[in-house]
Amino acid sequence: MQATEAPSPLEMRRALSRFASGVTVVTGVDRGEAVGFTCQSFTSVSLEPPLVLFCADRGGRAWPRIRSAGRFCVNVLAEPQADLCARFGSRRGLRFEGLDWQLSRWDTPELPGVLLRVHAEIETVHRAGDHDVVLGRVLALDPGADDRPMIFYRGDFGVEGSPDEVPGYLWGWSDR
Repeated sequence: MQATEAPSPLEMRRALSRFASGVTVVTGVDRGEAVGFTCQSFTSVSLEPPLVLFCADRGGRAWPRIRSAGRFCVNVLAEPQADLCARFGSRRGLRFEGLDWQLSRWDTPELPGVLLRVHAEIETVHRAGDHDVVLGRVLALDPGADDRPMIFYRGDFGVEGSPDEVPGYLWGWSDR
């Protein structure tokens, strides 16, 4: 068996960008302050008991605060909500300032106009490389807008365009 080199981070991003994913914003409240981050790694895990999963960058500022709070809301973004994605995906910038949001009965921020809100509490957290894998027990589901989902594919939103065009400018990983 021949030893091979592990793929580089850029090779990983390029290859795995071929898997289309939805886009969410995970929110929580820590010491009275609303926090949140854009997250593409989200899925359902189990119906009995109701569990969901998301992956969070341990180097991020919002995730440790949401972990400390113990509860979170996954806000599933609709296609025209690129502004929310950018707002919560930026390391610097306004997140909740000037945004019409409200606090849920579980003390988690609900964002306006989303397709779905999943209210959950942290069940377990597993360390995995530079991320944490978070399992959450679902407390309630709140269907929202009836719209098309925001899709992230090949470094951009939507699935239109040439397969050779991989902008990556949104996340700073383009090599062009």
